[in-house]
Amino acid sequence: MTRFIALQARENATGEFEQALVERDIDELPAGELLIRVRYSSLNYKDALSASGNRGVTKHFPHTPGIDAAGVVEASSVAEFSVGDEVIVTGYDLGMNTAGGFAQYIRIPASWALKRPQGLSLREAMVLGTAGLTAALCVDKLEQAGVTPDAGPILVTGATGGVGSIAVALLAKLGYRVAASTGKAQQGEFLKSLGAQQIVLRSELLEGSERPLLKEQWAGAVDTVGGDILFNVVKSLRYGGSAACCGLTAGVAFKGSVLPFILRGVNLLGVDSVELPLVVKASMWDKLSLQWKLDGLDKLVSEVGLVQLPEAIAQILAGRLVGRVLVRVD
Repeated sequence: MTRFIALQARENATGEFEQALVERDIDELPAGELLIRVRYSSLNYKDALSASGNRGVTKHFPHTPGIDAAGVVEASSVAEFSVGDEVIVTGYDLGMNTAGGFAQYIRIPASWALKRPQGLSLREAMVLGTAGLTAALCVDKLEQAGVTPDAGPILVTGATGGVGSIAVALLAKLGYRVAASTGKAQQGEFLKSLGAQQIVLRSELLEGSERPLLKEQWAGAVDTVGGDILFNVVKSLRYGGSAACCGLTAGVAFKGSVLPFILRGVNLLGVDSVELPLVVKASMWDKLSLQWKLDGLDKLVSEVGLVQLPEAIAQILAGRLVGRVLVRVD
């Protein structure tokens, strides 16, 4: 048996959850066609929920979180992948109820893996990770809904987070005028360095929540937070505008009415990056590696090893992290 290191979340004697590095055997991993030596992962809000014992994300503990992984195939029982292939894995059940990317090895179904796009290194792929994939899906949804750069400003909520920061950079690259919303006023210069032309404080987006409609401002929006902020964004869309919704840090429910939809013809577009068909994920990764490839990704990433992960998990749960956290596994 081959031993490897993994970060494991487990419940202690007092009923609290903690994370610790443990040694595991490869034979303890779940069944699957691919055994992958993980080089990089990334930290997402869902990983932090899993690591802190949220049973809506992970049902059984002890457990290794990590919904993202990039690495090298070490064993394959399918013809589509060979030993030595570099692959990326995002979503599906990885890191939720299947041992995830915060470990030196994972074993997964082959249907979860994509060969690394030629335009991205394994490291770059995990700087993007699920956050980058989700941001790209949001922008793609807005484009499909007819939101063009000349239609007006695009609002990004939760703009200092992983999805938000990449959405700001991607929209700016594509020629959109970006308004970045954040509760961290001190991060204005960081957001402007990513391409934001306007900073909107989160408190401003909470004003007027009791009103059925607000002043038309945004041609489109990428919302990463949900809750009442999301519906205030919908109420502020220009006629025919669209909001792509992908997050819930501000809550899973909001109070609203049909008025923005039937008086202004706006669209609320749901975005999922977990169970998305692999062919759609592949098309988004191709875009992110070619015409949508972002320069200067290092300005929005901090890098940690497995040892530093518990502190980073505490920070993301407390809302103190900015940008992306790259996890150097190997």
